[in-house]
Amino acid sequence: MAPKQQRIQVQKADPRRSQPKGYFSTAYNTLTSPENASVVRSVAVFGVAVAFFSSSWSEFLLPPL
Repeated sequence: MAPKQQRIQVQKADPRRSQPKGYFSTAYNTLTSPENASVVRSVAVFGVAVAFFSSSWSEFLLPPL
């Protein structure tokens, strides 16, 4: 007796289903998520402080001679 044939139905992609996100989209969503807000804010403040102290504006902090 011959085996019964199995039919496999292929479903079309669901339009409501989201497409896989790219690298930049994933990174943006990670950086803007509320649970990472304090870390992102701390890194930004650190970057501003490093930029300030490496510029000529940091000379205003020196006492006059």
